Amino acid sequence: MGQITATWNKTIKEFLRQKTVLFWTIGWPIIWVLIGSFSFTSNVPSETLSYTRGAISISMMVFALMTAGMANLPGNIAQDRERGLLTKVMSMPVSPWKDFAGRILALLAFSGFSAMLVIFIGVVCGARFLFNGIDFMESLAFMLIIFVGSAGIGMLIGTFVKHVHGAIMSGVGLTVVSAALSGVMTPYQYLPSVLQNFARIYPISSANSAITYLLVGEEYAGYNPLIMSQILSTASVAFLLFILGLIAYSRFCWKKE
Repeated sequence: MGQITATWNKTIKEFLRQKTVLFWTIGWPIIWVLIGSFSFTSNVPSETLSYTRGAISISMMVFALMTAGMANLPGNIAQDRERGLLTKVMSMPVSPWKDFAGRILALLAFSGFSAMLVIFIGVVCGARFLFNGIDFMESLAFMLIIFVGSAGIGMLIGTFVKHVHGAIMSGVGLTVVSAALSGVMTPYQYLPSVLQNFARIYPISSANSAITYLLVGEEYAGYNPLIMSQILSTASVAFLLFILGLIAYSRFCWKKE
C-alpha cells in the first residue's frame, strides 16, 4: 500500500498544481455550462428550460471526465517518462501494477471532484434533474464506464506519445473531436445517421446518453440507450479499451530503453 499511496499523493498534487490541468478539466467545462445555460437556451420554453440546462450540465460533466482520462493521465505518464522518474522506479523492486493503481485511484478522485463541481455549477445556473435513488446509482455506474473508457484511451496515448506536450494535446484534441462527433457536445438527434451509429458504439457517448436518459429523459438523450444489448456493448468496449491501455502501459512504459 505504501507505493500505491505515494503514487496517489504525487499524482494528485501534480494535477492540482498544473494550471492547464485545472483549466481543461474544470474551468473549460464550467465555462461551457455558463455559456450553454444562458446563451444557447434563449428560445427554449420556460417549462423545459431547467431540464435543458440539466442536459447541458451532464454533457459538460462527461467532457470533464473525458479530459481527465484522455489528456491529464497521458500527460502525467509522459511527464514522469521525460524527467526520468519511470526509469528510476524501474531500477527498484517496484511493481508496475502498484504504480498503475496509484495513478488510476488519483485520477478517479480528481475526476470525481471535477464532475461534482461541474454539476454543482450547473445546478447554480438553474439545472434540474428528474430521478430517484435507483436512477442516481445507475448514473454513477455509467459515469464509472466513462471513466474506465477514457482512462483506457489515455493510457494508450501516454504509452505511445512520449513527450508531455504531445500527449496532452493529443488527448485534448481527441477529447474535443470525439465529443463533438459522438453526441456528447452535439445533440444525438442532430447527428447524421453515420455519426449516430458511431455514438451508439463509442462507449463514452453511449454512457452519456444513458445518464441523460436517466436524469432528464429520452427527449434529451435522443434514443433509449438502456436496452440490454446497448448496455452490454457500452460496458464491454469501455473495459476492452481499459485492458488494452493497461497492457500497453505495463509492457511499454515499463520497458527499459
